[in-house]
Amino acid sequence: MKKIVSLICLLALVGCVHTSSRLSEFASDGCSLFPDGDFKDPNAWCDCCVQHDMVYWRGGSEAERVDADLALKHCVEQKTGNRPLAEIMYQGVRFGGSPYFPNWYRWGYGWQYGRGYAPLTDEERLQVTRRMAAYYKNPPAKQCPD
Repeated sequence: MKKIVSLICLLALVGCVHTSSRLSEFASDGCSLFPDGDFKDPNAWCDCCVQHDMVYWRGGSEAERVDADLALKHCVEQKTGNRPLAEIMYQGVRFGGSPYFPNWYRWGYGWQYGRGYAPLTDEERLQVTRRMAAYYKNPPAKQCPD
């Protein structure tokens, strides 16, 4: 009997790991805990971070996160020509962007904490499409903070 109760409890917990929820509106703080640019241009690579945030906000699979982090690295390197800077940013997001950290810049931050890594469902993709359409219809005056 104990094994049956344990199995039922385990199945209940597993069922709670990923449930579709409501996606928050897209918001970006630029490069989060990293500068958005340098002294000459305070927003030099901020648009790379906003694009990265769009992917992080929507979340998805672990492979999608790897692709997003590599895209950030390539974007920063292309804009600046500074390979060490791009590598530092890449390592930072690889370390700090885990969906298991309860922070505002985690992978899948548009969803309720606890979603983890999982491909988006059709319903979730529809929510992403609608939220992004609303964002582009009325974007903020400035995407990158000063």
